[in-house]
Amino acid sequence: MTDTTAAPVTATGEGPADARLLAAAARAVDAPDLVLAVSRRGARTVHADGSAEPGPVGRERLVYELGSASKPFAGLLLARLVAQGRVRYTDRAADLLAPGLPVHPAVRRITLRHLLTHTSGLPGLPADFYPQAVPRWSTDPYGGYPADRVVRAFLRARPRHRPGTRWHYSNFAVSVLGHTLAAATGTPWEVLLHQQVLAPLHLDATRMRPGPAGTEAVGHRRDGTPVPALDTGGFTAAGAVRASPLDLLTFLEAHTGGPGDAGPPVDPTLAAALAEVARPVLRRGWRHAHTHTLTWFRHPSPYGPVLFHAGATLGQQAFLGFRPDTGLAVAATATRRVHRTDTFVATAYALLTETP
Repeated sequence: MTDTTAAPVTATGEGPADARLLAAAARAVDAPDLVLAVSRRGARTVHADGSAEPGPVGRERLVYELGSASKPFAGLLLARLVAQGRVRYTDRAADLLAPGLPVHPAVRRITLRHLLTHTSGLPGLPADFYPQAVPRWSTDPYGGYPADRVVRAFLRARPRHRPGTRWHYSNFAVSVLGHTLAAATGTPWEVLLHQQVLAPLHLDATRMRPGPAGTEAVGHRRDGTPVPALDTGGFTAAGAVRASPLDLLTFLEAHTGGPGDAGPPVDPTLAAALAEVARPVLRRGWRHAHTHTLTWFRHPSPYGPVLFHAGATLGQQAFLGFRPDTGLAVAATATRRVHRTDTFVATAYALLTETP
């Protein structure tokens, strides 16, 4: 139940070496469906494996739920809108969402940059999210909390900290960013993302809604029953993107400069946005050891800095990462058994940080 492809293979023989590396890494992950993929400035090696019987569509061509690994897409969208002059990082979200409406002074100070960089002072999720989510936590926790409710929760919020002073990971904040950009541009988030990011990068197998039957990866519960497709409700910008591993490589290659001269020309505002999202903007943690860009976690490695983001839904997982200095990109996706502990993220992260 293994399908390994490598195309193109470089003249130095890195393709076969990467194929062996990915096959070895796959043995460390117990997943029904698993895809590990690397690109070295456009030279790709893709390994598909898993404990489940393969279906009629190759695992590398299925579309997987990205969960929080959707956030780099939101970050690139914001950066491109800024490059186009349509919004500014310092724009205040409440002024764009509800101009003139009375809000808490701290909410009034929250900017688009604060929302994206998890420095808004907002909690991970709205306080009133949990009563409706807990009874359906293992089936559909987000679907009952629509967009208008997310916006209302933001406008009546009382941030825990003064915006810009502390880092706290927040799906709530990034979701508010999505609604704010939609309001500022007069364009629905899904359409905006497609126009500004997905279409220019030719990500034809990337979307925010389930596609035709047989094209989507499916997670399973421990008893073997399938997990329903994710409904993110009003939290679309924070976790609704779904994509094939091949599209994820294309997305990452745009950040590393690949696939080179054979690729389509990049619009100047998109090129500026790709450069902007790779730039460190804040440090946090003990001795400020943790570095972040607008949207990526940034860690050191023996081969230069690595930028990455992971995500998970009830039945699926994703990992995206790249090394700007060497042009290496790693995309990994998997289906999983609900609540099962596994080594997926650690394995993908090791491929990014330890691969020569």
